[in-house]
Amino acid sequence: MSEWRSRSLLAQLVGFATVSRDSNLALIEFVRSYLHELGVACELIYNAERTKANLLASIGPAEEGGVVLSGHTDVVPVDGQAWTVEPFVLSERDGKLYGRGTADMKGYLASVLAAVPLFLASPLRRPVHLAFSYDEEVGCLGVRSLLDVLPQRIPAPALCLIGEPTELQPVLGHKGKLAMRCHIKGAACHSAYAPYGVNAIEHAARLIGHLGEIGKRWPPPSCTTSASTRRTRRCRWGRSRAVPR
Repeated sequence: MSEWRSRSLLAQLVGFATVSRDSNLALIEFVRSYLHELGVACELIYNAERTKANLLASIGPAEEGGVVLSGHTDVVPVDGQAWTVEPFVLSERDGKLYGRGTADMKGYLASVLAAVPLFLASPLRRPVHLAFSYDEEVGCLGVRSLLDVLPQRIPAPALCLIGEPTELQPVLGHKGKLAMRCHIKGAACHSAYAPYGVNAIEHAARLIGHLGEIGKRWPPPSCTTSASTRRTRRCRWGRSRAVPR
């Protein structure tokens, strides 16, 4: 695989400002055109508004046991950050490449795309599948529609390599996630008779505090799948001066 080719591809990928709030279609069309020129067909799986798309392509025989090379095309915002270089222009300093998404994870996408000619020239006995998704940074939203169609599009793969930055150390597992929404209802009363009512805010505070105590019992998360973390994300309640709810 040519270092020049992967660097050139990375420069072009970084140049697409695919912040999760924006469309990724320009980048996806670039990748589709690149693959088309190499003779590789691909499919786009759009969101409902057709403003974003996943890309799926296969190289090699239509056999089970292939490898999926998967990565996301979106990046986190640069707003309010003290960048010393243009974030959407690839630049080099002290032997390192800088730009939004170089590590997470357009560097991986560029490496995968640069390897496509090698895949095509090799006598593959099992296929290589490319699966590029959108909106990973805001909850892994885009890949869901890709996973929905995957069983109908490709034979069952043996494994999936996801190019998240891990300092080149293999990571064989990933934590799951459990999200819960809790509604706490009080009993309204005049503030002069507060003891006769039920203050939902106070009960919510007790619940949040209790969850925090549970979190303290768990070991530090570090990078292990055996430890969990807890987080309270958002609280909303009604507003009232005389009648707390």
